[in-house]
Amino acid sequence: MTSSPASDANRPRTNAPDATLPDADAREHSARLTELIRSQIDAGDGAIAFSRFMELALYAPGLGYYSAGATKFGPEGDFITAPELGPVFAGCVAEAVAPVLRQIGPKSVFFELGGGTGAFAQAALKRLLELDALPDRYLILEPSAQLRERQRERLQQRLPPMLFQLVEWLDGPVPHDWEGVLFANEVLDALPTPRFAIQNGDVFEEHVVVEGDGFTRTLRPADAFLSQAVRHLERNLGRTFEEGYRSEVLPQLPYWIQAVSGGMKRGAMLFVDYGYVRGEYYLPERNDGTLRAFSRHRMHGDPLRWPGLQDITASVDFTALAEASVAAGFDLAGYCSQSSFLLGNGLAGVLDRIARIEDDAERLRRQNEVKQLTLPGEMGERFQAMGFEKDVEFGVAFLAGDLSFRL
Repeated sequence: MTSSPASDANRPRTNAPDATLPDADAREHSARLTELIRSQIDAGDGAIAFSRFMELALYAPGLGYYSAGATKFGPEGDFITAPELGPVFAGCVAEAVAPVLRQIGPKSVFFELGGGTGAFAQAALKRLLELDALPDRYLILEPSAQLRERQRERLQQRLPPMLFQLVEWLDGPVPHDWEGVLFANEVLDALPTPRFAIQNGDVFEEHVVVEGDGFTRTLRPADAFLSQAVRHLERNLGRTFEEGYRSEVLPQLPYWIQAVSGGMKRGAMLFVDYGYVRGEYYLPERNDGTLRAFSRHRMHGDPLRWPGLQDITASVDFTALAEASVAAGFDLAGYCSQSSFLLGNGLAGVLDRIARIEDDAERLRRQNEVKQLTLPGEMGERFQAMGFEKDVEFGVAFLAGDLSFRL
């Protein structure tokens, strides 16, 4: 149900009751970040764009959700990503990118954005060794100092020395010309996103203001950059957004793609995330967008609650991702569901190996892992994979169930 600016009072507040109240240390941590956000609001004109709030809530140094030290991944955290389930996902990604790394040769680079616990790097490097497609360097861009140390400890303990010595950590994009593969799993959904709303035919932007001990959202006229992005969507969709329609759009995505691909002269990019093609993302009935928050494996609709203690995400517009990457000089290699991607990149062999596991408990665990990765009601259809090429070829990576025609 859409709401107009007059009904903002009905939107969730940060002081909404919560059955899973954080402990005292967590509340103190959130209070420090809340004070930082309040100071930025006070230093301006009494409001900050929602995208800026999301940036601070997720990435403020030492305080943001992804910058601080709280456990985020796995059963003890707030969500589970595909690599945390086991080695199947990373092994299939390795199968997909191995042809690219072989084409590039001995100086190839694998660049992972956001390394999680290090589980992906661990499984991918082992599988790339088996496939005779090891990169010369395995680079991880990780904004969290705590996660970086966790990754380093895990990989040092669980990888052979000859594989661990390939791994390096970066503070930003690759700072020089390079050739190889850029990989990002569940990264795009956490990019700070502007939120827009339509009022009397004009484009407004959601802002965050202080209310009591917390925050609430309000609307202000959008600047030309955001307005043009929304009008581009309308032209592309062939319809005008309805009165009161709210959603997200990432006008900065082309600049982000150019920045993270950096000096890549030859290679491929592979993104896996949840989202929709544009026509589905902006359906008339999806009239409040896709913004949501995750805390302790519970999804809810209040991104302003407990800053720094919860993940904030929005689904990916895969049509926009294709536009941005092609504009950055890449060719679209393919687009398909995660289930189709895994099936097309070695999952049959994985299933054969699982069937031969003698330990009943381990075999069942691996079978359940595959089910979570591929079933429509789990990750199989909700997550999609999209690949791009520059003077290389993925090969068969997207032949199973390619959906590029829907973009």
